[in-house]
Amino acid sequence: MTDLQITLFGAGGVFIVGVFSYNKWQEYKAKKSVERAFSTDHDDVLMREGDAPAVEAQEPVLRQEPRFDAAPAAKAEPSFGAPPAAPVPDAPVHAEPSLGVAGMEAPAAAPVAPVQQEVSAASEQATSLVDPLIDCLLPLSLEAPVRGDKILPVLQTLRLVGNKPVHFIGLHVNGDWEPITHGGVYTKMQGGVQLASRSTALNELEYSELVTRLRGVADEIGAEPEVPDMMEVMAEARNLHRFVAGHDAQLGVNLHTNGAPWAISTLLFALENQGFDVRPDGRFVMPDGDGGYLFSLSTNVTLAEETTPRLTLLLDVPCVAPARDGFGAMVACAKALVGRLDATIVDDYNQALSDAALAEIAGQVQEFYQEMDAADIPAGSTRALRLFS
Repeated sequence: MTDLQITLFGAGGVFIVGVFSYNKWQEYKAKKSVERAFSTDHDDVLMREGDAPAVEAQEPVLRQEPRFDAAPAAKAEPSFGAPPAAPVPDAPVHAEPSLGVAGMEAPAAAPVAPVQQEVSAASEQATSLVDPLIDCLLPLSLEAPVRGDKILPVLQTLRLVGNKPVHFIGLHVNGDWEPITHGGVYTKMQGGVQLASRSTALNELEYSELVTRLRGVADEIGAEPEVPDMMEVMAEARNLHRFVAGHDAQLGVNLHTNGAPWAISTLLFALENQGFDVRPDGRFVMPDGDGGYLFSLSTNVTLAEETTPRLTLLLDVPCVAPARDGFGAMVACAKALVGRLDATIVDDYNQALSDAALAEIAGQVQEFYQEMDAADIPAGSTRALRLFS
């Protein structure tokens, strides 16, 4: 037998062994794929040991599942002022931002009052995070129930697109929509990206980025996203931003010294006595008693300056609830400082503001509040604070 024949026999043997090994490897991969497809090693929340209900003949209890109300079939142009219809979370329908009261249906009455209150609070928090009025809704169908602690790290990777926040809520196995939390088990999910902010509306580039990243997140958690039509979302975003821009009102009153400029050190003492807090960024704010503030004050000079002849009190109107009477509190504070500092209340052109002029402005503020109420974005509400941020 020649060297050539030996070589050919050896090569043939190696080829046969290679083909056989490759076939075995493919068979092994296929077997593992089938095992994964039909395996039950995920957490079956309905079949855990010790949790099986007692076998007892009884009538089934009908429970109304909390959900976003289904939107009407006819899709109208977004109109700010009419009550909106919110889509079912697992339907590819996006709510028109028609500025009406929107939210989830109340769950069936629970037998124990404290539990019912807790459920209501969770549902309310979920609605504030994913709001059909100001968010683009992104339903996510889950392949199987998932635990919050397993999906939260993935969801944390998608918190913003541009400067628009993205939030997720889930339908808990107890039937209540709530923010995704550790320890929770969810059968459905709903995402939402804010359509507009004080500065801009959601744009095409941001939405495209959102869709790409959302699909990646969905693949990791075993979900299928339902993405609304871009043109419809852009129209809603522009419409909402027009409303925000038209109601972005900040009112200021000024105090001008009647004599020499005030020393900053003297002002600090007077402002602290008046109840102002100094924030880390150097702003003076009047606390509202609940962790927020009613209005702010500026010295109109840099920190390097030692004196100033003018102070400005500023009210962010859409961010303060009417019940707090932010404008009235600001005017009362200005009048108190007039006595402390020997100053005059003036407008931006240094013209003195009379009590009649201030009362007229107060009336305009009340009209502004009525407009926001009619649009279902009450001043100072969670919805308003999200939009005017």
